[in-house]
Amino acid sequence: MADCCPATSTRISRPKKHRCPVNGLEYSNVPIKTILHHVSVPWVREIKEQSYYFCEDPDCNVVYFGWDNTIIEKSDLRQPVWSKTKSPTSLVCYCFGVTQSDALKDPGVKEFVTKKTKENWCACETSNPSGRCCLKDFPSEGRST
Repeated sequence: MADCCPATSTRISRPKKHRCPVNGLEYSNVPIKTILHHVSVPWVREIKEQSYYFCEDPDCNVVYFGWDNTIIEKSDLRQPVWSKTKSPTSLVCYCFGVTQSDALKDPGVKEFVTKKTKENWCACETSNPSGRCCLKDFPSEGRST
């Protein structure tokens, strides 16, 4: 089992940003392992070894797109993506299962997540569909985003 997760890779380096083939806006890259954790039935869908990007536009059905402009849409994922739905029941923190509603009701939730993130107990790279820290997604006090 020592060889189950080799550290070597043949990954090709691409720009950190690329334009969504649907809305034409530029977005940041996201690791393939993030996509593999969110795509429904990843063993059936071909996820090519290339650079992928995360489309944050709530009005665009694309969630991920590849350097070659292949697209992965909302319907291809296991669960809704917060930045695409903005629903009170959607997760804003995927690591600890915090919904927007939870964050609005209890300010201690963000403090908890901040503390656990500083202690390295989060897994944002794979848990959050964006591959980035969720703290920026928390609603501001007194309003929903």
